Amino acid sequence: MPIEKSLAAKLRSIHADPFGSREFILADAKDPDMAFGIGAPGMVREGTELRRRTLAEFREQIRQIVKQGIVDIMLMSASTSDLLTVHERLFVNSAVTPAARANDTSDIHLPRGGRIHTSASRPFRTASIDHIQCGHMDCSVEERQIGSNLGLYSMTFNNDQARDLESLQAYKEFREEAERKGFTHFLEIFDPNTPGAVEQNQLSGFINDMIARTLAGVAQAGRPLFLKMAYHGPKAMEELVQYDPHLVVGILGGTAGTTLDAFQLLHQAQKYGARAALFGRKINNSEDQLLFIEFLRHIANREIEPNEAVRAYHGALASKGIRPHRSLDEDLTLQTNVMSYEGTGTTISVPGAKL
Repeated sequence: MPIEKSLAAKLRSIHADPFGSREFILADAKDPDMAFGIGAPGMVREGTELRRRTLAEFREQIRQIVKQGIVDIMLMSASTSDLLTVHERLFVNSAVTPAARANDTSDIHLPRGGRIHTSASRPFRTASIDHIQCGHMDCSVEERQIGSNLGLYSMTFNNDQARDLESLQAYKEFREEAERKGFTHFLEIFDPNTPGAVEQNQLSGFINDMIARTLAGVAQAGRPLFLKMAYHGPKAMEELVQYDPHLVVGILGGTAGTTLDAFQLLHQAQKYGARAALFGRKINNSEDQLLFIEFLRHIANREIEPNEAVRAYHGALASKGIRPHRSLDEDLTLQTNVMSYEGTGTTISVPGAKL
């Protein structure tokens, strides 16, 4: 008997009782190679020295996290998913759902010295649905179950008629192909990547309205399973959730900040209606990824408060002989202000916050 994926069970619970369900979806976003290139796997400490992780080491960490079985979704690039999902069959006896990044818009092309990401986002897809599903083009019906049948599709609206319509058209074409091939997706909406596209005090409303407008013409069969977006504070989250309780909202983890920032972000977003969280670089840059994920789950299950979780995390690191990136006092400091009710989204980077 195949093991049921925890994602499917949690989505059923959430839709059966959108305001009463206590289920929360956690995802590890291990797809940075679709953006950063050689530096994507992150850094690893060896004694007092830092070095770049290899792609093989990065993928081994994915294997360990899937074996741990705490996250509900493992998001990967199409190449990593091909290796682990299609060829190694890593997810066959796992409750974790494999997913692949289905597109890579121009604003996430981030090579060293690059400038592509500074211009208004343009739609683009490296990966093909067939390759994600079965590892080659023109999958048979039976083969479409071999690989992943979940993808992340991302869009960036810049309040620009030509660019935004181009993005909407590309998304329409993707949805139609995905529906024909039995491929599901979740939708990521990035904040504008061009300066001044929207006044800061209008940003959260702009994003919420664009989400509602984008999906208004999409029938149930073509809709995303859930959303991934920046957390713009409690007021914006409540507005979106109240508008459509069956629009499962997930937040992205971001980059800068302390351990308390990550834990508090999850706690606050869940408190005001989020039902999913996708942490990528915060997990990848943590001192111990498996341990960090354990505490994310404890918070998501409402078993522990963020401040207490930071202290317990440091204690667990000490018991394993792992040196933390920051002192406990520093790690108990909030460096973001998205926790205010209005939520501006401003982030203050901390020197040494990342490996």
